[in-house]
Amino acid sequence: MSIRTPMKLGIPKGSLEEATINLLARSGWKIRKHHRNYFPEINDPELTARLCRVQEIPRYIEDGILDVGLTGKDWLLETGSDVVVVSDLVYSKVSNRPARWVLAVAGDSPYTRPEDLAGKRIATELLGVTKRYFADAGIEVNVQYSWGATEAKVVEGLADAIVEVTETGTTIKAHGLRIISEVLLTNTVLIANRAAWEDPCRRRKIEQIDLLLQGALRADSLVGLKMNVPTRCLDAVLDQLPSLNSPTVAGLRDNTWFAVEIVVDNGVVRDLIPRLREAGAEGIIEYALNKVI
Repeated sequence: MSIRTPMKLGIPKGSLEEATINLLARSGWKIRKHHRNYFPEINDPELTARLCRVQEIPRYIEDGILDVGLTGKDWLLETGSDVVVVSDLVYSKVSNRPARWVLAVAGDSPYTRPEDLAGKRIATELLGVTKRYFADAGIEVNVQYSWGATEAKVVEGLADAIVEVTETGTTIKAHGLRIISEVLLTNTVLIANRAAWEDPCRRRKIEQIDLLLQGALRADSLVGLKMNVPTRCLDAVLDQLPSLNSPTVAGLRDNTWFAVEIVVDNGVVRDLIPRLREAGAEGIIEYALNKVI
């Protein structure tokens, strides 16, 4: 059964925008943006797309303005929105790994622990989560909302410490800051409006989106390998093969040869291919994967 009224998909605008659009493309949904337009085209008659600030997507989904969307777990916790968390999707603009909200101070400051900041000023965009973090630790601080350029607040003397998001810590260090604690580990999540989730047709569509997004992310860390192997070398080659599942082995027209195909982690290919060649494999082909379901 098809969806009569297209579902509204929220795409995070800003730092996650291009990574999300690329992930959707690998999953089968092509997004075409228009200059100065928050309503990009999407190649699916059952969906319409909206570009929204990642911080606002949870509230829009809770209110039914959007049916489904991608946001950060951090902003879901910050807003406390009542939505369905469909799945975790660990990807980012830099690498497919979670990001961290960290507590950072000036590199030459005397503070080494969160407890050292009692009575001090903390600047952050993640106001609610930061307040709860210090409250849970029993540390009284003055948490102030930062409207941007948060790393500079300590340098300019506007705050004693900051809570800021980072993937690698490079930007934090570049501003002469030092991380003294981790406040929150976060990643992208696929969330849905509760009414949409309870509708069988819309839920099926949301589950389709989730399935293909997860498949595209899984494929990021995998590659396929094909090779031809003479019968006398087959056991030696198979002994070298890690695999997602058992390798596919098929006989060729020349019955003294086999075709072998596997899916492997792309981190092992550099060392694996020379070993396969030494074991007797020939015509080795490495190819990228779009999705692994």
